[in-house]
Amino acid sequence: MTGLHVTAGDFNRKPGFYQDQAKSGPVVITRNGREQVVMIDVAEYEKLLQSYRQSLLMSELPDAYAELLTKTKMDAKHDHLNTELEG
Repeated sequence: MTGLHVTAGDFNRKPGFYQDQAKSGPVVITRNGREQVVMIDVAEYEKLLQSYRQSLLMSELPDAYAELLTKTKMDAKHDHLNTELEG
C-alpha cells in the first residue's frame, strides 16, 4: 500500500505529527511488520463514503425489488444506447 508507513509505537509517540501528515496523504500504521490501519484526511474519507456503491445480483434482491426492476422500462430518449448492448 502506498503512503507513509509508521509503526504503532512511533505513532503513539507523535500522534499529532502523523495526524498532520494524514492531511496530505494516507498514513499506514503497522504492527509487528503488518499493515493494520490507514489514517486519511476527513475530506478524503467523506469522498470515499459518497462514492461507495453496493452492487447486488438480481438473485440477492428481495423478490419485490427484483420484480420491479424487471418491469422497468428505460425512457425512449436513451434508445440509442441499445446499440452498445447489441455491439
